[in-house]
Amino acid sequence: MNRLEALRYFCAAAQTLQFRKAASRLSVSPQVVTRVIAELEAALGEPLFVRSTRQVRLTDFGTRFLPRARQFLLDGEKLFATARQKDDEMAGVVRITVPRLPGNEALLADLLARCADYPDLVIDWRVDEARLNAVKNCIDMGVRLGLEPQPLMIVRRIAQTRDLFVAAPQLLARVGLPRDLEDLRRRFPASSLINAETGRSWGWPVNDGLHLTPALPRFASNDPCSELAAALAGRVCALLPDYLCRAPLQEGRLVELFPSLRRASWSLFLYRPQRSVTPARVLAVFDWLTQALRRQYAGRQ
Repeated sequence: MNRLEALRYFCAAAQTLQFRKAASRLSVSPQVVTRVIAELEAALGEPLFVRSTRQVRLTDFGTRFLPRARQFLLDGEKLFATARQKDDEMAGVVRITVPRLPGNEALLADLLARCADYPDLVIDWRVDEARLNAVKNCIDMGVRLGLEPQPLMIVRRIAQTRDLFVAAPQLLARVGLPRDLEDLRRRFPASSLINAETGRSWGWPVNDGLHLTPALPRFASNDPCSELAAALAGRVCALLPDYLCRAPLQEGRLVELFPSLRRASWSLFLYRPQRSVTPARVLAVFDWLTQALRRQYAGRQ
């Protein structure tokens, strides 16, 4: 028996002194009201009503118990109303996991500006290439580039990106342009991204039908921004997301190789776990981060 609900049934029945009318107000059947009142009386060890074929009235115990029951319900309503106040709704921790992206500082500044009106809102910002377990690490939301997350996630797609083969002009001056992909794989010093979850190199996943393993690995990292730095230094050829190398390509510090080649396309997305109850602060930050990400990346496609 839900004792709080039982008190609500008792107060409704005490007000109407008609179980059928109380049932109508509570949107249940009269049999349910009868059963709940009987369970409450059994729990209290005292009868609350005297019932006859013609009328229902409170017992002496029921009369004394009624004001206490009403006060208990009133206090409960006040408790829940206080918990729902806007300031309280926005108090607490929101845990976010993001990979290292070139615009992370601007992204975080944009988000924190939206949080300025809520001094009790705590942002826990985890920069990690590994996809943290949402349950184990109490993650409220995450930003990822790649395939969509596991089922039971609410996903907002931010932008599409594709991988580009790039090299610095000084490297190409030293080794020449690759004749084809096999020449690139066999003869060029290469960078490769490390899978943060397995610790092994991804190699070069060109598209869904072609995956290359460079013959001359000369740099590896679990951080695409570090791969970009190695490519800009003229050390390696790299397969990098287009949002990372767009500016260096425009400035002539990188050259795109095989621009007509079909390459893998990935989604930049924001996700959060589906939960039976999601705090208002998490929903608000999810919306704010969606807007900040779209300002940062969606307009650059």
